[in-house]
Amino acid sequence: MDFKLIERVFRDLALAAGREILAIYHSGTLGTRAKADDSPVTLADLAADRVISEGLRAAFPNLPLVTEEQAATHAAQPRTFLIVDPLDGTKEFVRRRADFTVNIALVEEGRPIRGVVYAPARGRLFYTDAAGRAVEEEGPFGPEPGPLRPLHVRTPDNDALIVVASKSHRDAATEDYIARYNVASSEAAGSSLKFCLVASGEADLYPRLGPTMEWDTAAGDAVLRAAGGEVARLDDLSPLTYGKPGFRNPTFVAYAPGVAVLPA
Repeated sequence: MDFKLIERVFRDLALAAGREILAIYHSGTLGTRAKADDSPVTLADLAADRVISEGLRAAFPNLPLVTEEQAATHAAQPRTFLIVDPLDGTKEFVRRRADFTVNIALVEEGRPIRGVVYAPARGRLFYTDAAGRAVEEEGPFGPEPGPLRPLHVRTPDNDALIVVASKSHRDAATEDYIARYNVASSEAAGSSLKFCLVASGEADLYPRLGPTMEWDTAAGDAVLRAAGGEVARLDDLSPLTYGKPGFRNPTFVAYAPGVAVLPA
């Protein structure tokens, strides 16, 4: 597999989708409507999905593609595939919060091995390079990659953990779970950005007790694992896998090794 091509295509498509998203974000015409599951979708979701899916199919015609906004892609159960959430954090986007992201990942035999997470409103771009290392590229983001900062999880202090959790889905179960740890600070962030905050050493632990889909998590998971982190199911603390029936995730926790992780 040509990982140099994957790095370049993922980066370029994430940036192109981000430009589409920001143009709609600043236009004031979001075109928000509810999908069948009552989750919101906007013109930005659809524009970003079009850019990414067309680009991926052109570059990798032999790889199956699963994308949130195309229900027809959800029927297959491939072991190796591309998976996309063109706009993760749509609720944050609609509320004019900056924590929405573009997500593209490659899953191989149930594990996300390459990914890009781009937060266009925050100007942060995280991805796995051709060698499989986690990096953050410094902006401004031009046609050629700028300076890259290697990412690695920090060494946690179990007596003073830094926790990051969802802004839009932070419920009583999540608060109760976090309360079982010795927490120095607890931050709220939206979308897959939370994985990247653990990957960059800005947080130690990200628990998710609410429902998610694989396209919500695969790219951030890939970046975090490449930075030395781990993502585990909360029921038995086994690694989170991909290509599950319906692409639905169980509850999980993302963390830096050294955290004394507790099952739910």
